[in-house]
Amino acid sequence: MKIAAIIPAYNEEKTVAKVVNTVVLMPEIDEVIVINDGSRDRTAERAQEAGAHVIDMEKNMGKGAAVKRGIDSSDAEVFILLDADLLGLKREHVMSMLAPVMNQAVDMTIGLFRSGRLLTDLAQILAPNLSGQRAFRRDLVTSISGIDMTRFGVEVAMTCYAQDNGMRVLKVLLPHVSHVMKEEKLGIIGGFISRLKMYRDIVQYRLHRRTDRGAWKK
Repeated sequence: MKIAAIIPAYNEEKTVAKVVNTVVLMPEIDEVIVINDGSRDRTAERAQEAGAHVIDMEKNMGKGAAVKRGIDSSDAEVFILLDADLLGLKREHVMSMLAPVMNQAVDMTIGLFRSGRLLTDLAQILAPNLSGQRAFRRDLVTSISGIDMTRFGVEVAMTCYAQDNGMRVLKVLLPHVSHVMKEEKLGIIGGFISRLKMYRDIVQYRLHRRTDRGAWKK
């Protein structure tokens, strides 16, 4: 069973190498793919130095497009999706998400922060389906039509598709893991604007799904 790690990244030069370092030496993972989604910093260089295969996108296309590009570039049967700004990620966290999918006990796992940082813990308690940390079978994503257009709604699209099709989903706790918040990267105003864009993408996906449920499924 071939397994690939997919790490979408946009201006994450400070943290991407640490995430890559965690997975690149794991014998269970056959390839580590960083999709550089139009970054303007040294994200691609840092990821490549850490040992990842880097795919450069000419401009920022959004997370949905980056995830699809990464999956299309690999023939892996199972994927682990990780954010590039994670803090505290360790091998045991990755395996806690991967193992149930590898063992065919479930079709997808969703990793949730716990005992990391108060605000990021709270965000995932309130909205667990927005977590970007997931392991899943290839067909779960390739069966979703238009996933490249979901941008920040990609995780919601994956969760909805799994629910609609009776797939088995397991939520897994990731102790002491967190991530760098948008406000820390971009400042209070820039982070707030970025967060609003994320919520806009999620709402747009949900509205589209409500009016045309079949359009997002093959």
